[in-house]
Amino acid sequence: MLELISLATVSAMLGTVGAGMGNEAGKNAALMIGGLARRIAGREVPAPERPSEWERLARLLYEGALRNMEHARGLVELEALVSRALAQVRIRTSPQLPDSLRGFVDRDKLMRQLTREASRKFDGRARRVHLYGPEGMGGTSLALRWGWRELQRYPDGQLYVDLAQVPDPAMALRQALRNLGLDSEDIPPGLEDRMDLFRRLVADRRLLIVLDHVQTAAQVTPLLVSAPEVFTIIVAHRRLPRTDAEPIEVVPLPEKYAVELLTEVAGERTVQEARARAILPQVLDQCGGSPYALKTFASLLEGRLAEEGIPTMPGNEPAYAAVQEQYRALGPTAARLYRLSALWPWPALSPAVAGAMAEVEEAEAARMLAEFLEKGLVEETGSGRYRFRPAVRRYAEQAAAREDGIPACSRAVVRAVELLLPFAVQADRAALPERWHVGPLFTVLPPGPYGSKGEAIAALGAELGNLVQAVFAAQEYRLGDTACQLCEALWALQLKDGRHEEILPALRVGTKVADDMCPGTRMAARMHSLLAMALIESRQFDEAKIQAEAAAAAERQAGHQRGLATAIETLGLVNRPGFVRDLSWWL
Repeated sequence: MLELISLATVSAMLGTVGAGMGNEAGKNAALMIGGLARRIAGREVPAPERPSEWERLARLLYEGALRNMEHARGLVELEALVSRALAQVRIRTSPQLPDSLRGFVDRDKLMRQLTREASRKFDGRARRVHLYGPEGMGGTSLALRWGWRELQRYPDGQLYVDLAQVPDPAMALRQALRNLGLDSEDIPPGLEDRMDLFRRLVADRRLLIVLDHVQTAAQVTPLLVSAPEVFTIIVAHRRLPRTDAEPIEVVPLPEKYAVELLTEVAGERTVQEARARAILPQVLDQCGGSPYALKTFASLLEGRLAEEGIPTMPGNEPAYAAVQEQYRALGPTAARLYRLSALWPWPALSPAVAGAMAEVEEAEAARMLAEFLEKGLVEETGSGRYRFRPAVRRYAEQAAAREDGIPACSRAVVRAVELLLPFAVQADRAALPERWHVGPLFTVLPPGPYGSKGEAIAALGAELGNLVQAVFAAQEYRLGDTACQLCEALWALQLKDGRHEEILPALRVGTKVADDMCPGTRMAARMHSLLAMALIESRQFDEAKIQAEAAAAAERQAGHQRGLATAIETLGLVNRPGFVRDLSWWL
């Protein structure tokens, strides 16, 4: 009876249930596990709280089933119940792929190669391809164009994960599970448990997965599945060794199709105009068959470029050369905004942050960022926010160092951090007005003008990526107090929105800064406490205990009794982590 259920299967099943599946079948499975464990052990078995305890429970169930046929039947029924619970999870079937861009020529052969791999008879090998080519060569566009063309082939969904935005595999899996329809509370905290849940969830689905901007094979491996009807497209700027996928090189466009793309984007009249024809060989040579470079140069075929010609820049990649030409065409204010706003890797650059860095009004910054989008210098991330392409940022940083100087570059980043701090403080105060705070700005600024607590939390959540980056920037530019107050302002997202994993890197920085800057103070204690709570929620109990003990020691040294009580309570949660459900006492 147990032929199809191994110890590993039982462990994965328990991990799925332990993650807290919120539907009714998941709750029934938890009750069934307790009853079966009690019958096998002949006594009450405490609910597992730590990974090692879940492993012992899995062995207890499996070995008990091997000894007793009745217990074996119970384990088989339990596995079926968990499978039904997974089947009840809402799988999103609406397309989730980003829009496919205009200007797509001469990729029929590559499209056929994708279709061939997706259509081949399943023989035990996972259906995967690895698209690779230099930045701007069109690997992402190829994957998206094929995905939109093949919507009917994958009725259970098309999943897109941008590894440039979530480079950590555990975070990428969290995003993938959320995109598949799971609520945050149904997603387990550990990488291994997330891998098990992801694979079980897609095992019998007809699903397309696009993994974009992959840097290493190790980064993408946890997201790879071997399900027969899942097709995975891995997109990277270089050939990745040890990637178990069919390699497909995205090669430069031949001259014929490069001209066709220029014509499609710039218009036939522009391309056929005498001045444009005169510099066309230079443009084609400089672009090197890169679709991104060709689209960028297409917008420059009129005006100054046609008047002056283009300089030859040997040795530069086509995308980088295209950025140089676009920069030459910008006015002084737009060029300064471009240089300075690209100095820090903001994941979702807003007009407010860009304007602060370049010292221009927000409305003017919004207009110029929209212009950058048209020129291909930025990509839109949604809600009026942007991010720079890698080649664009590289050139901007070099231009800023050359034209503005290092001190001015530093001041630009500091202005952005100083803009984000009061926003975060006011949003946090509006989200949790009843809680006590540590940090001078919390005593000066009133709650922000939000209509409700939920609206304030949503505002913080929308800016979270930038706030985390602001903590890193504050550390680099020796703004220790600012770094700590930013961490303090993120507590509402920890408590009310469960964004522990995203906040953890910032809390580690805040704790280090506080220990270096003001050890044994209320601020240092607060940083350790915030980090301990995030670690508890992430099931990293050993480190959480260390941080909670450090918080208690600092609170004693500071003579802060309320903070000491909080630190001691946190230590209690480390010892009984299964009871971490409602953290409202921590206000």
